[in-house]
Amino acid sequence: MTHRTLLRGAAVATLALALAACGATSPTSPAATPDASTEDAGTVGFQQIRNATIKLDYAGTTFLIDPMLAAKDAYPGFEGTYNSEVRYPLVELPMPMSEVMDADAIIVTHTHADHWDDEARRSLPRNLPLFVQNEADAESIRQDGFTDVRVLTRDTVFNGTQLSITGGQHGDDQAMAVAGEALGQVMGVVFQRPGHETVYLAGDTIWNAQVEDSIQQYQPDVIVLNTGYARIQGLDGSIIMGKDDLYRAYQAAPQAKVIGSHMEAVNHAMQTRQDLHDHIKATGMDPERVLVPADGESYTF
Repeated sequence: MTHRTLLRGAAVATLALALAACGATSPTSPAATPDASTEDAGTVGFQQIRNATIKLDYAGTTFLIDPMLAAKDAYPGFEGTYNSEVRYPLVELPMPMSEVMDADAIIVTHTHADHWDDEARRSLPRNLPLFVQNEADAESIRQDGFTDVRVLTRDTVFNGTQLSITGGQHGDDQAMAVAGEALGQVMGVVFQRPGHETVYLAGDTIWNAQVEDSIQQYQPDVIVLNTGYARIQGLDGSIIMGKDDLYRAYQAAPQAKVIGSHMEAVNHAMQTRQDLHDHIKATGMDPERVLVPADGESYTF
């Protein structure tokens, strides 16, 4: 798009309200196993649930990340974004809610409603340890009745695993100038433990220097990117990553597996899994290293 326009003030306001509101056998790939829950403590298990909701089984501890748990079509589309007339989630959860909620801890990278929704607030156990990016998010979630909310730092340790917060930006500088209040702060997380693969979950960010610095600093073995290419009306580009960023990560971390998540579940995500698969083929990336999981699909590393 060559013609650059700005989101009108009213659209920004409605977007802010929308983002703040609400707040079977799985398929396998050559790198996948059907059930991450059966792994021993020396492996890392990843399971794509839906959207940005994933489960990471790390050294025997299961983390539920960015839970959006509502039924299909539960919420109106995000106002001010593409396809805002379409309700989301676009698809149902791929497994029973009880199975999704079977976890030892929760991580909420930020409190937009497609990462922490009303159903998650209602349904998740109030006493589970829950990790967030800052005290503002912690206080908001405590008001929902959760009793063990912790702010991540660069050296948080939980059950022997180091959790390190990383930075990000939920849109380019133009998007932040126009809609920064609505887009807010976001975080990523790095999981580390001796004898285990290092996992970097980038979160709802575009590709920028913070992402490059995190890859350089932590040298992750597994990188999880949110690659749905979500868009706001009137702005060029996306507020999260897309298919081109798979290639950037592939080049920046030649030792790592790269996973594309946050796909095909919200109204404003403009790239599909097929788009990513086509890009992997077109650019000659190794499909054993660049993974685009279906909902419910699991991998072990």
